[in-house]
Amino acid sequence: MQRIGLIAGNGRFPILFAQEARKNQTQVISVGIKHDTSGILKNYVDKFYLVDVRNFEEIFNIFQKENIKKVVMAGQVSPGNLFKKSVINDPRIVTLFNRIKNCKADTIFGALADMLKEKNLELIDSTTFLKDYLPKKGVLTERSPTKDEWEDIELGFQAAKAIGHLDIGQVVCVKQKSIVAVEAIEGTDNTIKRSARFAGPGVVVVKVSKPNQDMRFDIPVVGLRTIENLIKTKASCLAIEAEKTLVLDKEKAIELANKSNVCIIVV
Repeated sequence: MQRIGLIAGNGRFPILFAQEARKNQTQVISVGIKHDTSGILKNYVDKFYLVDVRNFEEIFNIFQKENIKKVVMAGQVSPGNLFKKSVINDPRIVTLFNRIKNCKADTIFGALADMLKEKNLELIDSTTFLKDYLPKKGVLTERSPTKDEWEDIELGFQAAKAIGHLDIGQVVCVKQKSIVAVEAIEGTDNTIKRSARFAGPGVVVVKVSKPNQDMRFDIPVVGLRTIENLIKTKASCLAIEAEKTLVLDKEKAIELANKSNVCIIVV
């Protein structure tokens, strides 16, 4: 039976990957991050390890011990955990950051991919087994965008691609053709909440892939939590990029959006 390594961050993404891997007769050896990875994941993998983010080199040792050759990264490490003083001042993390030119997401993940390669471990596409969760162009909900929402989507899409090119973020929130929030390190949910504080109800949220998206890491993901935040903040519409955005719990997410008259469109 095929075996694959999983570097698991937070959220539902690692669990979904493990579930789909099992369906494809693949054993999953998972290494989670303390204070980030859900313990629920252990119910869906063949082996479950937990490491401190400061001790990231232990990940390589575990996979080598388990005779793993191919590795997937799924889920994120919370900025609050990554930027703790005990973490950023740790000599092991300082050494990692000293070998890269900046601390943008792609740079950090790219450096990690290089380190895996040095250990004869290949980092592969994080959507392996998950192609059915990358929706194609079309309206997913009962309601389609209004004319005004379409104008906001077009503006938001252009702006999101621009910040993606700079590896700043992947989400832009727009209201009445005005950009009210741009994602940085805080993530999608906090960006949505911030947009509501500034602009109130009726915000259009646009999430895209980076122009040169590396599908091995940091791909755009939305799920139930995203829809719940749209509803709480009274946002009106979510636009995501076709075949580049992973949608978790798709049926439940659409059902929830329909109940609150939130539009979800894939563009």
